[in-house]
Amino acid sequence: MSMNKSKRILVAPLNWGLGHATRCIPIINALLENGYTPIIASDGDALNLLKKEFPKLEFHELPSYKIKYAKKGKNFKMKMLWDSPKMLKAIQQEKKETKRLAKELNIDGIISDNRLGVFYKKIPCVFITHQLNVLTGKTTWMSTKLHQNIIKKFDECWVPDTQKNPNLSGKLGHLKNSKLNIKYLGPLSRFKKIDLPKKYELMVLLSGPEPQRSMLEEKLFDELIGYENDVLFVKGKVEEEQKITSLRGNIVIYNFMNSKALERAINESKAIICRSGYTTLMDLAKLEKKAFFIPTPGQFEQEYLAKRLHKKGVAPTCSQDEFTIDELKKIKEYSGLKQFKNDLNYTLLFDVFSKVKENSDPTPTTLST
Repeated sequence: MSMNKSKRILVAPLNWGLGHATRCIPIINALLENGYTPIIASDGDALNLLKKEFPKLEFHELPSYKIKYAKKGKNFKMKMLWDSPKMLKAIQQEKKETKRLAKELNIDGIISDNRLGVFYKKIPCVFITHQLNVLTGKTTWMSTKLHQNIIKKFDECWVPDTQKNPNLSGKLGHLKNSKLNIKYLGPLSRFKKIDLPKKYELMVLLSGPEPQRSMLEEKLFDELIGYENDVLFVKGKVEEEQKITSLRGNIVIYNFMNSKALERAINESKAIICRSGYTTLMDLAKLEKKAFFIPTPGQFEQEYLAKRLHKKGVAPTCSQDEFTIDELKKIKEYSGLKQFKNDLNYTLLFDVFSKVKENSDPTPTTLST
């Protein structure tokens, strides 16, 4: 264990919803357990969440991608393309900042969860993604090619899913032929399944970028007016202080919860209503929950994942516009999510950081970011 004491690993999750940050929690814990020193780099809510989870670690702020959703789902792709010059600029700044941090902090390795510019060619670098195929409708071939060209620069690509069936990500995390150096980790979750008495009939778990998070929040409050069972409503807004309020006595509202409280609350709830973000799927599978999914409008990946689970009889889904409280009756007809056997050996996984790289020449890549 002492061998790794001096190994300093930069862990950098993307700030897009909270999923990238939360799925890094088990990785950060494993680094600590194996004697490494994790140093966290991100921005916004993702950075704030990890500061609350790991108050003793060292933190650094990276340039923001400034990702926001369009108000109308159909404008999602146009808005992403429109934002791309901003995004490319942030990736360029991120590269410079990573190089500076790597030198100044004597970083021995990098784990980037979907941050495209957090890469430094002189040290071992790992990219975490479940999107080997990036779904963008008719432009899927292009977004996938661009993404894979970036992944190629990294020494390894870690996919948080099982390699064979059954799996959670479907075509997102599985390629027919690939030259990428892929390792399948099995689904990653910060949670553990605990058998607790059920306190809530329904738990609402919101997340994701604005304005769509707020729009769903308003929609659900309108729909829950006539609901008489006990509801726990977690807004997913990471703020300085936790605020707890209640609505009509049967709906308890939190602005956010830390991991321990959230783990307990999900275990105490019969069914979860939430987005079909990939990290949420991994968490619900670990806790073996019944769920109802409302994908973020216009986000192809969430729509694909929700439809796939619906077709497999796992969980019902509908669009944000179509949702009514009556839809929840469908939950009992579906099987719910199931846990995957996971015997990941972190000691072997972290071997990548023992490799010495000789990188005097820049790595050729077809995408200049």
